[in-house]
Amino acid sequence: MPKLKTKSGAKKRFRLTATGKVKMGASRRRHGLSNRPQKMKRQSRGPQIMSEPDAKIVRKFLLPLG
Repeated sequence: MPKLKTKSGAKKRFRLTATGKVKMGASRRRHGLSNRPQKMKRQSRGPQIMSEPDAKIVRKFLLPLG
């Protein structure tokens, strides 16, 4: 049986923490920031923890057997 591969797009965008949570960058931070509220820009600084239902899907992409 061949080796299982991880999804290349997922491994570039997400990281797993030591406890298995999924870290991600905030969305809507690339362009058009002059139109966005200051509160949104401030709260989306730094890495964020993904919600558990979404994280379940991403974990399957990162760990094919997990």
